[in-house]
Amino acid sequence: MKWTSYLENKIFFILFQISTIIVIALLLGIVEIPLFYIALIVLITLFLLVCYLFCDYHMAKKKYLQITNLVDALEEKYFIAEIIPKSSNIENKAYIYALKQACKSMNDKISKLESDNLDYREYIESFAHEIKTPISALSLSFDHSKDKISKKELDKIDMYVDQILYYARSVNPEKDYFIKELNLSDVIHKVLLKYRVYLLDEKISVQVNNLEKKIYTDEKWLLFIISQILQNGMKYMDKKERKIELDAIENKDNVILSIKDNGCGIKSSDLVRVFEKGFTGSDRTKSKSTGIGLYLAKKICNKLGLEINIASKYKEYTKVEIIFPKSNFNKMKS
Repeated sequence: MKWTSYLENKIFFILFQISTIIVIALLLGIVEIPLFYIALIVLITLFLLVCYLFCDYHMAKKKYLQITNLVDALEEKYFIAEIIPKSSNIENKAYIYALKQACKSMNDKISKLESDNLDYREYIESFAHEIKTPISALSLSFDHSKDKISKKELDKIDMYVDQILYYARSVNPEKDYFIKELNLSDVIHKVLLKYRVYLLDEKISVQVNNLEKKIYTDEKWLLFIISQILQNGMKYMDKKERKIELDAIENKDNVILSIKDNGCGIKSSDLVRVFEKGFTGSDRTKSKSTGIGLYLAKKICNKLGLEINIASKYKEYTKVEIIFPKSNFNKMKS
């Protein structure tokens, strides 16, 4: 709060006080009070006015800083009306009343939106669970009939249903995960088994190396993350010899899983935005992209305390790394 701003706010009060001093000085002159005494009274009155303004400014500034610091320290700022200091000033009381009514209205609306959003997410999760039952039944039927085309398309539907389900759950994944020791090789085997039909039909070779590593995370969420990365790589295979390489390196503080494909790659200008929601890149040939897979992978990694990085060279390769940190418990076991 600046001194000039304070004076602008008090300008009418100051003008009134100066006008009053001038009128009193004129009246004293009319009754023939000596000029010396008139000047003395004027100076004393002006001095008292300046002292009042100075003290009032510092008190107002103290209250101003108290409220601004209170607001800055508050995470949910819409609760400020509940803790704002009371004021004896009538105008301030009106502002505080208006603020409280506005915050109450907003809090009520937020509560309703949160409730509606929760109902919607629960419905989406329920729908995804229910629809996976007939999908599984159809998948078994196509396995027996050897209808590879229908099986392949059904697998795509299953992928998208998984994406819907995990998107709904990703708001609060901590309510739905269980951290335990996993063998990275077993996790990768489950993912590759899931996409075996697609990999065989598209003649994509898979090379795995050094995956016998122990990691600590939630298996279900990790399966989804790796699935999204593989799906992304398989979509954009544009070479005659198609391959995906999976490798792992164990360091003192972490285990790094590397997933590399020799697909079309990503332009350097797009690389910094691949984890953004809905970003599909500047390559208009990627009509199959939704911009959700890598966004979800990044979001869930952040929730699980994992790190995910991506590197690519356009027209040559794309490489995604997932970094699993070792806790003190992991280090003690090793």
